[in-house]
Amino acid sequence: MRYVRLFATIPLQKGAPKLVSPIELSQFLGSVERRAYKHALFAVHDENAALDIVQDAMIKLAEKYGGKPAAELPLLFQRILQNTIRDYYRRQKVRNAWTTLFSSLNSKDESDEFDPLDSLKDEENQSAPATPDISLQQKQVIAIIEEALGKLPPRQREAFLLRYWEGMDTNETAITMGCTEGSVKTHCSRAAHALAASLKEKGVKLP
Repeated sequence: MRYVRLFATIPLQKGAPKLVSPIELSQFLGSVERRAYKHALFAVHDENAALDIVQDAMIKLAEKYGGKPAAELPLLFQRILQNTIRDYYRRQKVRNAWTTLFSSLNSKDESDEFDPLDSLKDEENQSAPATPDISLQQKQVIAIIEEALGKLPPRQREAFLLRYWEGMDTNETAITMGCTEGSVKTHCSRAAHALAASLKEKGVKLP
């Protein structure tokens, strides 16, 4: 593991009592990093993702709870680690569902106020990590989608990312964007159609 040395330089939360010094915090993280990595690895079955999860959890602990008593750190860290793992699964579910989502556009008119996520079902356990035989294909599809996202109009891109990446529902997205739910569905529909067209241009066959 290569992250612990970074945390001695992270300033403690301003205004919080300095009950744990940066050195003590670094020592605590050093004592739990290997177990945390194993825990994350068992959960996500991906070495790089597990490393990222542990790093994110450590940074969150250092930034938000650096002034807590030492006795509270183990429970706080485990809670953060579990939340970070759940966030990973949520994002994986969204990413793995994109291809299925775009395939639902075939019967929909682009002018409709239609949000593909409203009718998307997790019938094939899309929340689980991709199996090795389809992992490469998914990564290629995701790379094309992410490239095409940069070319979308800002409002379409914002709606798409809030709904399909951040996991917000239509109402939450509308509040965040300061628009109606109907506008959210329109932005999402047009964004999804544009991204589906980009996939077809790259020779990706939708289900």
